[in-house]
Amino acid sequence: MDAHQSADSGGKEFQRVSDELRARMTDGTYARGSFLPSQRDLAEEFEVSRDTVQRAMRELVSEGWIESRQGSGSRVIKTQRIQSSTPKASRTRGGMTLGPLISEAFEQPEVTLDVYTLTSESLDAHIRLQAERIHGGVITPRRIALRMLLPDETLALPYPRLSDDKDDPRPWRRLHAITQRHTDSLSGLLSDLRTERLVEDVDLQIRHVPLIPTFKLYLLNKVEVLHGMYEVIERQMSLDSGEVVSALDVLGLGATLTHHVKDADPNSPGSVFVDSMQAWFGSVWERLAASG
Repeated sequence: MDAHQSADSGGKEFQRVSDELRARMTDGTYARGSFLPSQRDLAEEFEVSRDTVQRAMRELVSEGWIESRQGSGSRVIKTQRIQSSTPKASRTRGGMTLGPLISEAFEQPEVTLDVYTLTSESLDAHIRLQAERIHGGVITPRRIALRMLLPDETLALPYPRLSDDKDDPRPWRRLHAITQRHTDSLSGLLSDLRTERLVEDVDLQIRHVPLIPTFKLYLLNKVEVLHGMYEVIERQMSLDSGEVVSALDVLGLGATLTHHVKDADPNSPGSVFVDSMQAWFGSVWERLAASG
Protein backbone atom coordinates (compact mmCIF):
# COMPACT_ATOMS: atom_id res chain seq x y z
CA MET A 1 0.00 0.00 0.00
CA ASP A 2 1.48 3.40 -0.97
CA ALA A 3 1.58 6.48 1.22
CA HIS A 4 -1.46 8.03 -0.46
CA GLN A 5 -3.60 4.96 0.05
CA SER A 6 -2.47 4.67 3.66
CA ALA A 7 -3.41 8.28 4.35
CA ASP A 8 -6.74 7.86 2.61
CA SER A 9 -7.66 4.70 4.46
CA GLY A 10 -8.86 6.66 7.50
CA GLY A 11 -11.61 8.23 5.44
CA LYS A 12 -10.52 11.78 6.35
CA GLU A 13 -8.48 12.83 3.35
CA PHE A 14 -11.42 13.14 0.97
CA GLN A 15 -13.01 15.53 3.47
CA ARG A 16 -9.87 17.67 3.51
CA VAL A 17 -9.94 17.86 -0.28
CA SER A 18 -13.66 18.68 -0.49
CA ASP A 19 -13.33 21.28 2.30
CA GLU A 20 -10.56 23.08 0.44
CA LEU A 21 -12.40 22.98 -2.88
CA ARG A 22 -15.55 24.38 -1.24
CA ALA A 23 -13.47 27.18 0.27
CA ARG A 24 -11.98 28.03 -3.11
CA MET A 25 -15.38 28.12 -4.75
CA THR A 26 -16.69 30.27 -1.91
CA ASP A 27 -13.89 32.87 -2.02
CA GLY A 28 -13.98 33.12 -5.82
CA THR A 29 -10.74 31.26 -6.58
CA TYR A 30 -12.86 28.97 -8.75
CA ALA A 31 -15.58 31.25 -10.11
CA ARG A 32 -19.01 30.11 -11.19
CA GLY A 33 -18.78 28.68 -14.70
CA SER A 34 -15.08 27.87 -14.43
CA PHE A 35 -13.63 24.36 -14.44
CA LEU A 36 -11.79 22.72 -11.57
CA PRO A 37 -8.29 21.35 -12.21
CA SER A 38 -8.17 17.78 -13.49
CA GLN A 39 -8.47 14.94 -11.02
CA ARG A 40 -4.85 14.03 -11.72
CA ASP A 41 -3.68 17.58 -10.90
CA LEU A 42 -5.77 17.70 -7.73
CA ALA A 43 -4.44 14.32 -6.60
CA GLU A 44 -0.88 15.60 -7.06
CA GLU A 45 -1.57 18.92 -5.32
CA PHE A 46 -3.23 17.35 -2.28
CA GLU A 47 -0.97 14.28 -2.29
CA VAL A 48 -3.88 11.87 -2.25
CA SER A 49 -5.08 9.05 -4.48
CA ARG A 50 -7.34 9.54 -7.48
CA ASP A 51 -10.02 7.55 -5.61
CA THR A 52 -9.97 10.17 -2.85
CA VAL A 53 -10.38 13.01 -5.36
CA GLN A 54 -13.24 11.16 -7.04
CA ARG A 55 -14.98 10.68 -3.69
CA ALA A 56 -14.61 14.40 -2.95
CA MET A 57 -16.00 15.23 -6.39
CA ARG A 58 -19.02 12.98 -5.82
CA GLU A 59 -19.80 14.84 -2.61
CA LEU A 60 -19.51 18.24 -4.32
CA VAL A 61 -21.81 17.05 -7.10
CA SER A 62 -24.38 15.83 -4.57
CA GLU A 63 -24.26 19.20 -2.80
CA GLY A 64 -24.82 21.04 -6.07
CA TRP A 65 -21.44 22.80 -6.21
CA ILE A 66 -20.25 21.28 -9.47
CA GLU A 67 -21.42 19.25 -12.43
CA SER A 68 -19.16 16.61 -13.90
CA ARG A 69 -19.33 15.18 -17.40
CA GLN A 70 -17.16 12.45 -18.80
CA GLY A 71 -14.47 14.03 -20.94
CA SER A 72 -15.46 17.59 -20.04
CA GLY A 73 -14.20 17.95 -16.48
CA SER A 74 -15.96 19.44 -13.47
CA ARG A 75 -17.60 22.85 -13.84
CA VAL A 76 -18.52 25.14 -10.91
CA ILE A 77 -22.26 25.83 -10.90
CA LYS A 78 -22.68 27.37 -7.43
CA THR A 79 -20.85 29.99 -5.38
CA GLN A 80 -21.81 31.90 -2.26
CA ARG A 81 -23.74 35.06 -3.13
CA ILE A 82 -23.88 38.34 -1.22
CA GLN A 83 -26.93 40.56 -1.66
CA SER A 84 -26.47 44.00 -0.11
CA SER A 85 -29.21 46.29 1.21
CA THR A 86 -26.81 49.23 0.89
CA PRO A 87 -27.11 50.93 -2.54
CA LYS A 88 -23.45 51.94 -2.64
CA ALA A 89 -22.30 48.45 -1.68
CA SER A 90 -24.62 46.95 -4.29
CA ARG A 91 -22.93 49.00 -6.99
CA THR A 92 -19.37 48.41 -5.90
CA ARG A 93 -19.66 44.85 -4.67
CA GLY A 94 -21.77 43.22 -7.31
CA GLY A 95 -21.18 39.50 -7.26
CA MET A 96 -18.92 39.75 -4.23
CA THR A 97 -18.43 36.71 -2.04
CA LEU A 98 -17.80 36.49 1.68
CA GLY A 99 -14.01 36.41 1.36
CA PRO A 100 -13.46 40.05 0.32
CA LEU A 101 -15.75 41.33 3.08
CA ILE A 102 -13.84 39.43 5.74
CA SER A 103 -10.58 40.60 4.15
CA GLU A 104 -11.76 44.21 4.51
CA ALA A 105 -12.66 43.61 8.15
CA PHE A 106 -9.16 42.25 8.84
CA GLU A 107 -7.53 45.34 7.38
CA GLN A 108 -8.58 47.28 10.49
CA PRO A 109 -6.17 47.61 13.47
CA GLU A 110 -8.74 45.92 15.73
CA VAL A 111 -10.79 43.06 14.31
CA THR A 112 -14.01 42.01 16.03
CA LEU A 113 -15.99 39.05 14.74
CA ASP A 114 -19.16 37.64 16.30
CA VAL A 115 -20.37 34.52 14.50
CA TYR A 116 -23.44 32.29 14.94
CA THR A 117 -23.34 29.18 12.79
CA LEU A 118 -24.13 25.48 12.54
CA THR A 119 -20.46 24.56 12.13
CA SER A 120 -17.19 26.51 11.94
CA GLU A 121 -16.40 25.23 8.44
CA SER A 122 -16.88 28.48 6.49
CA LEU A 123 -15.13 30.61 9.09
CA ASP A 124 -12.10 28.34 9.25
CA ALA A 125 -11.54 28.70 5.50
CA HIS A 126 -11.69 32.49 5.65
CA ILE A 127 -9.57 32.89 8.79
CA ARG A 128 -6.93 30.66 7.21
CA LEU A 129 -6.71 33.08 4.28
CA GLN A 130 -6.36 36.05 6.65
CA ALA A 131 -3.66 34.24 8.64
CA GLU A 132 -1.72 33.78 5.41
CA ARG A 133 -2.01 37.51 4.69
CA ILE A 134 -0.75 38.31 8.19
CA HIS A 135 2.19 35.91 7.84
CA GLY A 136 3.02 37.58 4.53
CA GLY A 137 2.94 41.06 6.07
CA VAL A 138 0.06 42.16 3.83
CA ILE A 139 -2.08 43.15 6.84
CA THR A 140 -1.03 43.88 10.42
CA PRO A 141 -3.98 43.88 12.82
CA ARG A 142 -3.06 44.55 16.45
CA ARG A 143 -6.01 42.70 17.93
CA ILE A 144 -8.32 39.90 16.80
CA ALA A 145 -11.36 39.09 18.94
CA LEU A 146 -13.59 36.24 17.77
CA ARG A 147 -16.70 35.03 19.57
CA MET A 148 -18.48 32.05 18.06
CA LEU A 149 -21.84 30.54 18.99
CA LEU A 150 -22.39 26.90 18.05
CA PRO A 151 -25.36 24.61 18.80
CA ASP A 152 -25.19 22.50 21.93
CA GLU A 153 -24.00 19.03 20.92
CA THR A 154 -26.68 17.40 23.06
CA LEU A 155 -29.46 18.86 20.91
CA ALA A 156 -31.40 16.49 18.67
CA LEU A 157 -30.95 18.48 15.49
CA PRO A 158 -33.48 18.11 12.67
CA TYR A 159 -30.60 18.21 10.19
CA PRO A 160 -28.47 16.62 9.02
CA ARG A 161 -30.36 13.32 9.16
CA LEU A 162 -31.02 10.33 6.97
CA SER A 163 -33.99 10.79 4.68
CA ASP A 164 -35.56 7.51 5.84
CA ASP A 165 -34.41 7.38 9.47
CA LYS A 166 -34.41 10.60 11.50
CA ASP A 167 -32.98 8.83 14.57
CA ASP A 168 -29.82 7.41 12.98
CA PRO A 169 -26.98 9.14 14.89
CA ARG A 170 -24.33 8.87 12.14
CA PRO A 171 -25.10 12.21 10.40
CA TRP A 172 -24.91 13.97 13.78
CA ARG A 173 -21.58 12.31 14.56
CA ARG A 174 -20.33 13.42 11.15
CA LEU A 175 -21.50 17.00 11.83
CA HIS A 176 -19.81 17.07 15.24
CA ALA A 177 -16.58 15.73 13.75
CA ILE A 178 -16.61 18.42 11.05
CA THR A 179 -17.25 21.12 13.65
CA GLN A 180 -14.49 19.86 15.92
CA ARG A 181 -11.99 19.62 13.08
CA HIS A 182 -12.56 23.19 11.95
CA THR A 183 -12.79 24.57 15.49
CA ASP A 184 -9.42 22.99 16.31
CA SER A 185 -8.01 24.44 13.10
CA LEU A 186 -9.29 27.91 13.98
CA SER A 187 -7.84 27.70 17.45
CA GLY A 188 -4.48 26.61 16.07
CA LEU A 189 -4.36 29.36 13.45
CA LEU A 190 -5.09 32.12 15.94
CA SER A 191 -2.82 30.65 18.61
CA ASP A 192 0.07 30.58 16.15
CA LEU A 193 -0.44 34.26 15.33
CA ARG A 194 -0.15 35.10 19.01
CA THR A 195 2.76 32.74 19.69
CA GLU A 196 4.73 34.09 16.74
CA ARG A 197 3.94 37.65 17.89
CA LEU A 198 2.37 38.54 14.59
CA VAL A 199 -0.72 39.82 16.40
CA GLU A 200 -0.37 41.42 19.84
CA ASP A 201 -3.72 40.36 21.24
CA VAL A 202 -5.77 37.35 20.14
CA ASP A 203 -8.99 36.39 21.92
CA LEU A 204 -10.97 33.35 20.76
CA GLN A 205 -14.09 32.38 22.71
CA ILE A 206 -16.47 29.59 21.74
CA ARG A 207 -19.76 28.94 23.47
CA HIS A 208 -22.58 26.48 22.83
CA VAL A 209 -26.21 27.44 22.87
CA PRO A 210 -29.43 25.35 23.14
CA LEU A 211 -30.80 26.70 19.86
CA ILE A 212 -31.21 25.01 16.48
CA PRO A 213 -29.59 27.30 13.90
CA THR A 214 -31.99 28.30 11.14
CA PHE A 215 -29.60 31.01 9.90
CA LYS A 216 -25.94 31.96 9.98
CA LEU A 217 -24.75 35.34 11.17
CA TYR A 218 -21.48 37.24 10.85
CA LEU A 219 -21.05 40.54 12.71
CA LEU A 220 -17.97 42.34 11.38
CA ASN A 221 -16.34 45.05 13.51
CA LYS A 222 -19.78 45.99 14.89
CA VAL A 223 -20.65 47.89 11.69
CA GLU A 224 -21.48 45.19 9.13
CA VAL A 225 -23.72 42.15 9.21
CA LEU A 226 -23.90 39.15 6.92
CA HIS A 227 -27.04 37.09 7.47
CA GLY A 228 -28.28 34.02 5.63
CA MET A 229 -31.01 31.45 6.13
CA TYR A 230 -30.15 27.75 6.01
CA GLU A 231 -32.01 26.13 3.11
CA VAL A 232 -32.90 22.49 3.72
CA ILE A 233 -31.93 20.22 0.84
CA GLU A 234 -31.92 16.50 0.12
CA ARG A 235 -28.58 15.18 -1.07
CA GLN A 236 -26.27 12.20 -1.12
CA MET A 237 -23.96 12.20 1.90
CA SER A 238 -20.74 10.25 2.36
CA LEU A 239 -20.36 8.89 5.88
CA ASP A 240 -16.97 8.25 7.49
CA SER A 241 -17.37 4.57 6.72
CA GLY A 242 -17.51 5.40 3.02
CA GLU A 243 -21.19 4.51 2.77
CA VAL A 244 -23.22 6.94 0.65
CA VAL A 245 -26.70 7.67 2.01
CA SER A 246 -29.61 9.93 1.13
CA ALA A 247 -29.87 12.69 3.72
CA LEU A 248 -31.59 15.95 4.60
CA ASP A 249 -28.99 18.66 5.12
CA VAL A 250 -28.63 22.42 4.82
CA LEU A 251 -26.65 24.69 2.54
CA GLY A 252 -23.84 26.17 4.59
CA LEU A 253 -20.96 27.46 2.51
CA GLY A 254 -23.33 27.94 -0.41
CA ALA A 255 -26.05 29.84 1.45
CA THR A 256 -27.03 33.25 0.06
CA LEU A 257 -26.12 36.01 2.51
CA THR A 258 -27.61 39.48 2.84
CA HIS A 259 -25.24 42.32 3.64
CA HIS A 260 -26.18 45.23 5.92
CA VAL A 261 -24.03 48.23 6.86
CA LYS A 262 -24.39 50.60 9.81
CA ASP A 263 -24.16 54.26 8.80
CA ALA A 264 -24.35 57.72 10.42
CA ASP A 265 -28.16 57.58 10.59
CA PRO A 266 -29.19 55.46 13.61
CA ASN A 267 -32.66 55.04 12.11
CA SER A 268 -31.57 53.83 8.68
CA PRO A 269 -32.51 50.22 7.78
CA GLY A 270 -28.84 49.18 7.79
CA SER A 271 -28.11 50.71 11.19
CA VAL A 272 -31.26 49.27 12.75
CA PHE A 273 -30.51 45.78 11.40
CA VAL A 274 -26.87 45.80 12.54
CA ASP A 275 -27.77 47.09 16.00
CA SER A 276 -30.60 44.57 16.42
CA MET A 277 -28.41 41.64 15.38
CA GLN A 278 -25.60 42.78 17.68
CA ALA A 279 -28.10 43.06 20.54
CA TRP A 280 -29.51 39.60 19.73
CA PHE A 281 -26.03 38.05 19.69
CA GLY A 282 -25.09 39.72 22.98
CA SER A 283 -28.25 38.57 24.72
CA VAL A 284 -27.79 34.94 23.62
CA TRP A 285 -24.07 35.03 24.47
CA GLU A 286 -24.66 36.31 27.98
CA ARG A 287 -27.92 34.59 28.92
CA LEU A 288 -28.17 31.29 27.05
CA ALA A 289 -24.71 30.19 25.95
CA ALA A 290 -22.33 28.01 27.93
CA SER A 291 -18.57 27.61 27.58
CA GLY A 292 -16.94 24.30 26.69
